[in-house]
Amino acid sequence: MADELSGRIALVTGASSGIGASTARALATDGANVALSARREERLTELADELEADYGVETLVVPADVREEEAVESVVADTVDRFGKLDITVVNAGLGRGSGVDISTEEYRTMMDTNVDGAFFTTRAVLPHLRETTGNLIFVGSFAGKFPRPANPVYAATKWWLRGFAHSVEAAVGEDGVGISVVNPTEVRTEFGSEIDEAFEDRFDPGEVTEPEEIADAIAFAAKQTNSTVSELDLYRRDKFSGW
Repeated sequence: MADELSGRIALVTGASSGIGASTARALATDGANVALSARREERLTELADELEADYGVETLVVPADVREEEAVESVVADTVDRFGKLDITVVNAGLGRGSGVDISTEEYRTMMDTNVDGAFFTTRAVLPHLRETTGNLIFVGSFAGKFPRPANPVYAATKWWLRGFAHSVEAAVGEDGVGISVVNPTEVRTEFGSEIDEAFEDRFDPGEVTEPEEIADAIAFAAKQTNSTVSELDLYRRDKFSGW
């Protein structure tokens, strides 16, 4: 139903493109009002205008870098000030930069600060509000967080951390009525990979790997749960394990 999330308030990090932007559209399609956060304010504003025009929902643009603790806290505070509550948070902001163990210390710290610290700062800031609404906190994980990735071990390690963190939080807040979900994609046709070599949206043809809209639909499914929890959901291209 198009109004399943009517009246609910969602915050999406990394919302300026790819999975984040598609998730914002999916949640708005179901009637949720959406706060959009990422570093690229112009893209967020364009997306906000689109959501309001196409789906008749309310939006809030709250640009921030998830590596900055105070900025994350401000995003959450501004969202709650504007809408009065928070029902859904999608922790999507992340980087895939670097390959091998010979990346620079700067690249290493940037990836850890974004994928690990950013997820922690966001979780810590939103949990008090999600407890009040018995809401859902959804993490965008990765295939790399479940299987070894010899070509990109640091990125993989951040996603293994994310899964461990998410499920431990799940155990801690379940009695409070908060749902915690992890959605794990494999290759998705987005800007991912552009920091290293070639973006996946350029490397793969449509239909060759997973589309961001497919991941967004999975996230929206988790966000609609009001009693049970979608603990973990994997979305892999159908030939992912061929030749293993």
